[in-house]
Amino acid sequence: MLSGALGLACLTVLAVGATAAPAQAANGHVGVRETVCAQDLYVRTDPGGAWMGTLYKPQTFLVEQVQGGWVYGFAYGDINRHGWVQDGWFC
Repeated sequence: MLSGALGLACLTVLAVGATAAPAQAANGHVGVRETVCAQDLYVRTDPGGAWMGTLYKPQTFLVEQVQGGWVYGFAYGDINRHGWVQDGWFC
């Protein structure tokens, strides 16, 4: 009887884990080449500045500096230049 209850408890835990929400986007870390998790992410000249290109999921961004809600670094993919992106959109 105990093994049956234990088995049911394990199945319940597995079922709950399988329906959990997917992982949320993460913040960038200095020195890490992060993967863009957003469908599109604007690269700007300054935090909140002029648009200079767009990164698309799953292109990458090498984080060199974090400033508030923005990160500065090198945008790979179609852009291939330095710029600022809004933080919190990496996988």
